[in-house]
Amino acid sequence: MSLKTIRLELGRTPRWPDGNPDCGYEFKAPLDDTGHINVEEWRAHRNASTVRRFWQGEDDENGHLIHTRHGTWAFSYAPGEEDDTPFFRFESHAFVPGEYVTITEHDGEPYTFRVASVT
Repeated sequence: MSLKTIRLELGRTPRWPDGNPDCGYEFKAPLDDTGHINVEEWRAHRNASTVRRFWQGEDDENGHLIHTRHGTWAFSYAPGEEDDTPFFRFESHAFVPGEYVTITEHDGEPYTFRVASVT
């Protein structure tokens, strides 16, 4: 199984009623044939499962896709849980273009992101 690059772009918000392709995440993860993250393959490729957070007007952040001790997925930019960006039901989402996922952003608020591409 090869790693896929998944690009998530911010969906509609009060500030951006049409969404914003300049705010989001690009990450690498092993996906199965249905677009779900393959946990066993992730364990074998965890160091290569990276993320880049890009946000209009802010510096990019780089880190890793992690599977927490609580059994949830998150993006982590430094050791420890303080900076982790958790997901809502990430394990059940299929990463296929046009689908949506919810991520709790740095401000503690959940935002919806559209799967823009999977390559």
